[in-house]
Amino acid sequence: MTVATSEHYTLISADTHAGANHETYRAFLDPAYHDDFDAWRAKYKNPWKDLRDTDLRVRSWDDDRRDADQLADGVVGEVLYPNTVPPFYPGFVLFAGPPKPEDYAHRRAGIHAHNRWMVDFCSRKPAQRAGVGQFFLNDIDDAIADVTWIKENGLRGGVLLPTVAPDVTWVKPLYDPVYDPLWATLQDLDIVINLHGGTGSPNYGKYPATPLLLISEIGFYGMRAFVHMLLSGVFERFPRLKFAITEMGAAGMPDLLQRLDTVIANVRKGEIGELKYTAEDGLPRSATEYFHQNVWIGASFPGPADAACREIMAPDRFMWGSDYPHDEGTPPFTRETLRQVFHDVEEAEMRRILGENAAKLYDFDLAALAPLAEQYGPTVAEIHEPLVELPENPNSAVLRAAGLAQMG
Repeated sequence: MTVATSEHYTLISADTHAGANHETYRAFLDPAYHDDFDAWRAKYKNPWKDLRDTDLRVRSWDDDRRDADQLADGVVGEVLYPNTVPPFYPGFVLFAGPPKPEDYAHRRAGIHAHNRWMVDFCSRKPAQRAGVGQFFLNDIDDAIADVTWIKENGLRGGVLLPTVAPDVTWVKPLYDPVYDPLWATLQDLDIVINLHGGTGSPNYGKYPATPLLLISEIGFYGMRAFVHMLLSGVFERFPRLKFAITEMGAAGMPDLLQRLDTVIANVRKGEIGELKYTAEDGLPRSATEYFHQNVWIGASFPGPADAACREIMAPDRFMWGSDYPHDEGTPPFTRETLRQVFHDVEEAEMRRILGENAAKLYDFDLAALAPLAEQYGPTVAEIHEPLVELPENPNSAVLRAAGLAQMG
C-alpha cells in the first residue's frame, strides 16, 4: 500500500533483532519443560557481551527502550529476527546448528517459546513490527506444522531458514527433495523464507585459527543454502517461493550469479573440461533468472558497493536494513549512513528502498506508519544532503570503513 508523498521518508528496517530474556522465555515455555529449563538455565553462561550488559541487552525486548532508540534514529517499522538465546540452545540463536536427535524435543520446545514470545511482542506494536518465526528441519511433518502455526499466528516476517552446515549429518541437506512438501507449504501459504547472514558455518573446533577462519568463510557458508536450493531446482519447482537474503553482503551477488550462470550453461552443453553431463544434470534457466523470479535482498547497513547491487534487480526487490541493536549496524547514525551512501539517489527509488519494498514483501501498512514517519522520519532534503563530516565516535561499520573518502 502506498500513501501520499510527504516531506519525510518512511524507514522500515528489513533487518533488526529481538528476543526475550530467560525469565520471560520460561513464561512462554511448555510447562512440561520447566524443570529441565531451570536445570539448564542454572548451568548456562552467556558468552555474548551485548546480552550480558544490562543497558545493552534490554534493547532486545524492552518496548520503551527500543522505541526510543528506533524512533530517534528515524525507523518506524522493523522486520524482527531472533537475537537472544532461547531455552536449551547451546549459544547465540543464529550460530547454533540443527539440534541432534537427542536434543530435538527440548530445542523445538525452546523455539516454540520464542515464537510465542515473538507473537506477543509484535502484538504490542502491530503496525511497526513484523516478526520472523523459527522452525527446524529434523522432521518434515513438524516443520510443516510449525511454519503453518507461524503463519496462522500473524508473524508477517515469515520464517528463518535453518541452514545445514557441511559437518551436519543428522539432518538432510537442503538440496534433498524430501523437503519438497515443506517448500510447497511455504509457497502455498505465501510465507517469506529468510536466509540471514551468520548461519551455516561448520564447527571449527577450539583452535587459535578459529576466529580468523570463521570470519573469513562466514559469507561463503552463509550463501551455500541459496546456492544449494537454486542448483537443486527448488526455485524451478516452486516459482512462487519468496526468498529473502539478509545481511549477506549484497555486493558479491552479481559475481556469484555470473559464476552460477556459467556453470549452468556449461552443464547444459554437456561438459566442463573432462567432466561430462546429461540433460538431467542441468536446469532449464539461468541462476540470474531464478534470482529475479524468487529473491529479495535485505541490504543491512549497505555500503556503496552493496547499494550498487540494486542495479541488477527489479525495482521492488532491494530493501534497506539497520541491524539494530547490533554494534556493526547503523544506529544511532542511520541518517548519516544514508546520506553517505544514497544522497544522490532519486526520491522515488529511495522511498522504495527505505520502506515501500519491505512493506510490500512483509505486509506493513504504510498508511498506519505515516503519522510516525511524519513525526520521526528523516526528511527528503536531509537524506539528499551529502555527508561531509563524520559524527563523533561513529559506530557504524559503513562510516568507519569509508571515512570521508566516500563522501561528497
